Order: sequence, then C-alpha cells, then structure tokens
Amino acid sequence: MAENASQVAEPSQREGQAHEALRRIEALVIDGLRHGHFEYTLACEIGSGGKRQLVIRAGKSHKFLIAPEEIQR
Repeated sequence: MAENASQVAEPSQREGQAHEALRRIEALVIDGLRHGHFEYTLACEIGSGGKRQLVIRAGKSHKFLIAPEEIQR
C-alpha cells in the first residue's frame, strides 16, 4: 500500500488497486470528518499499458496503479 508520492502501491493486492484506492478514500473522508476539516484532491492519468495512475493528495500523496481489467464492467 502506498504511503507517499515516492511509493506506488503494488498491483498484487488480492482485490485490486481500485478497491484499495476506494478504501483509502473512505478512510480519509472519515478521518477528515472526525477532525472537522479536510481538503483532498484526486488526479488520474493513463500510463503505460493502459494502467491508470490515481493519485490522492491528502496531506501526503497516495498513488495507485490500476490495471485496465480492474475497471472493465
């Protein structure tokens, strides 16, 4: 799991990086609500092999590489 901008979460997570990113977003929002204030940004770009690089900026950056097959419906 990524903890800062220099680390990228490994795609070997059992449920995939998309699920891990959603869990991280949920945890950040709950934590922000407890504190009473927060500001987050989400950015996404398509990288090599069609992988999406999702970056959550919330004091520190959390990066997730999401394989195209994870987002197919």
